[in-house]
Parts: sequence; C-alpha cells; structure tokens
Amino acid sequence: MDLRHLRYFVAVAETLNFGRAAARLSIAQPPLSRAVAALEAELGASLFARTTRGVRLTPVGAALLPEARRLLRDADALREGARHLADGDVGTLAVGFVSMSVFGVLPDIVQAFHRARPGVTLTLRESMSDAMPGALRSGELDVGLALPGPADVTVDYSPLTWEPLVAALPATRRWPARVGLASLAAEPFLLFPRAAGAWLYDAIVGFCRRAGFAPRIDQEAVQMQTIVSLVAAGMGVALVPASLHRMRRTGVVYRPLVEKSPAVEVGLVQRARDDSPLVQAFVADARTVARTYAGSEATATPRPESR
Repeated sequence: MDLRHLRYFVAVAETLNFGRAAARLSIAQPPLSRAVAALEAELGASLFARTTRGVRLTPVGAALLPEARRLLRDADALREGARHLADGDVGTLAVGFVSMSVFGVLPDIVQAFHRARPGVTLTLRESMSDAMPGALRSGELDVGLALPGPADVTVDYSPLTWEPLVAALPATRRWPARVGLASLAAEPFLLFPRAAGAWLYDAIVGFCRRAGFAPRIDQEAVQMQTIVSLVAAGMGVALVPASLHRMRRTGVVYRPLVEKSPAVEVGLVQRARDDSPLVQAFVADARTVARTYAGSEATATPRPESR
C-alpha cells in the first residue's frame, strides 16, 4: 500500500473537499482524485460518498481514518528514528576503559557525549588494554580507551592523549618540589604486571634504567588506584600518569620529575573499518574533547612509533 495514497485519503477526509485537500497537499486536484480512486480499488471498498452537494466519508472510510492516521504517524516516527540512528543520536554504546582514564579524559568525554546525544545510553566497562581487542571482536565492546598494544589487523587504534609520569610518594616523608628519578633508586617500586599493559610497563622500567638503575619491584597491582593506595600505606613509590593527582588519597604526595619522562599515551580502539554511526560519533566527540584536555601537556610528545 502506498503511504502517499493514505496521506491523500486523510487530507480529503479531514477537509471533505477534494479542492481544499489538493491545495493543502500542494498538488493538482485530478492526481489527487486518481490516487484516492486507486486506494479504493486496492481496498475493494468506497471510502467517500460523492454527491453534487459534496463529499462525505462512508462507514468504511470513517473506520479507516484513525488507522490511516496511526500508520502515517508510525511511518513518520520510523523515518525520524532512522535519521537519528544514522546520525548516531540514539542507541546503546558499550565503552571499555582502562582505570587510569577515569582520572584523565574519560569523564570529560562522557559528559560531552551525553550533552550532545542524550538519546544514547553509554554502558561503561572497565577493562585491561590487552583484553579489549577480543571484547571488540566478540561485540562485548563497541569502542574503548586503552594503552597502546601490539598491532592487530582486526582493531583500529588511534592515539588520543598524552601526559607525563609523576612520582607518587608516601606523605610520611619530606620530598623536594621536584624529584630526581635516580634519587628513588633505593626505594621499593610498586608497578602493575607487564601483562596488564606491556607498553607502559616497559616505558617505566626503561625510564628507570636510563636513570642508572633497575627498579626493585616489591609489589604488583593491576589497578592504578590500588598502586596509589599501596603507596599511601608506605609500601613503596610509584611512577604514575600525571592525571592521577586528581585522585585525592590521604597519605600520598605527587611530585614532578627532574627528568623529562616518556609520554603516557591513551588511545581509542574500535573494530577495524567499523562505520557504525554511534561509534563514529563517540570517536569524533572524544577527539574534540582531547584537543582541549588539560592532561595533554605540551611537554608530552607522541611516541614516533604510534600506530
């Protein structure tokens, strides 16, 4: 059934005049009359009683009118819904994130995305960087904020933000305003397992070695928040992304380093060649936010080998 014919029927039913209905529809009267006649032929019933005094609805036409209006409303809603889907304005998006991004760019991205697209439900799932490619392939995640990892042809990775490392130190001791990394050589270090983020792990260990020592790793913890809590408990020191200073933890002080630290990179991961409007909208918003993100300091430069 042609929806255009239904629209013509409703216009005539509401005006009870073919001339006025044609004017409302901005068409000539003869095509309107032919369209209504075609609809009546398709239905096998007369919708209008035509007399010399005018037009009135038949019982069939009167019964059909509310149904025709409902169908047209549904068609309009479907068209509008399709447009919103195409624009990435409605739906559900599963977003993975590494724990350090909670104190970095993630909250700003989520707030900006919610403001721009209130019809989208974001499902946030904390994850490890090395687990995100599999979660993307399985459909458990749609997009993620992750640390750099090995190249994967099934996943697209693009750098998003960079920030320097700072020293997280027990507040029970006095520390200078800027700490030389070599001065921490005798301290026990707290770090996450290499499997949880090989690139950052290697960057921290390599940074220490360039300062002349191999860090003595006494304790490992998967989450950055746990590492900072262990520092507060006096169990050692740690090198953490600068944005973690936002984690107000009693018993910890943060100090910039004398040496120029490697840049901690967080990037976006998504399925390769994923043209989903929702994913593309999230990626675009994330990049817009990242351009003004306070944690992306000018002194922190991207790794040349970033994919």
